[in-house]
Amino acid sequence: MHKWRAGMVLVAFTLVPGVSFADSGSKLLATGGASTIEGAGGGGIVPWATLSSYADVGEWGATVNVSEVAVDDFRLSVQGASLSWNNRVEVSYARQTFDLSTIGGELEQNILGVKARLFGDLLYGNLPQVSVGLQHKSNQSFALPSAVGATEDSDTDYYLSAAKAWLDGPFHRTWVANVTARRTRANQIGLLGFGGDVDDSAEWVAEASVAAFINRYWAVGVEYRQKPDNLSFADEQDWRDVFVAYFPSKRVSIVGAYTDLGSIAGLDDQTGWYLSLQAAF
Repeated sequence: MHKWRAGMVLVAFTLVPGVSFADSGSKLLATGGASTIEGAGGGGIVPWATLSSYADVGEWGATVNVSEVAVDDFRLSVQGASLSWNNRVEVSYARQTFDLSTIGGELEQNILGVKARLFGDLLYGNLPQVSVGLQHKSNQSFALPSAVGATEDSDTDYYLSAAKAWLDGPFHRTWVANVTARRTRANQIGLLGFGGDVDDSAEWVAEASVAAFINRYWAVGVEYRQKPDNLSFADEQDWRDVFVAYFPSKRVSIVGAYTDLGSIAGLDDQTGWYLSLQAAF
């Protein structure tokens, strides 16, 4: 039950009448995106070039979020928060708990992220919004990753993202696309440590998201994330999902998805659901 406490607190602050919030920012609805499972602003499994919250030039913004991913043999719980300033810099934190439902035990990881917008804009002008970021990951339960061949309990991912929105795209809908190039040697995003007996060096992998808005408040989309394959004991496969996002206001966003995480720790066909709730301030 402790995994849901942060979620219940978040719901209380966002949905109970009479709770007072500061200005949530000047950017348009949904341009703040959602929160990824690694804490950064973006989709569900892919960080976007957009910055979390709705803070524009001269403004501060913050988010808190909880996410759950449940597949056949595993469950991932995430609690996170982010702070952004001036539509230029984002700092994020996430705490991940990975429940090994079938084989027993759990893995934990802390992630501290920083993202900076380099140039461009999601909505305006011809150039996409381009951002650079890093995620420093610290595995808190390294005995199992070490036993299966991981070489380090902490490491840093670096990434470059570009995102653009088209207000009158195909079928007269608003569309958003994001591509991310990540340099990493994380095994299962770091939950199984970093580097391995097959390959101990970092490599570049590709990630992408595409979404279409049905109306102002609802969007549907897909995400894809390549993964390195560093450990000999089990193949690591790419991740994908199909999601629905709901933005009832700038205060709250809700994302649900069908996820396909492939093979994890030798257990194949890990499919299931993803749910994320974010509050923005």
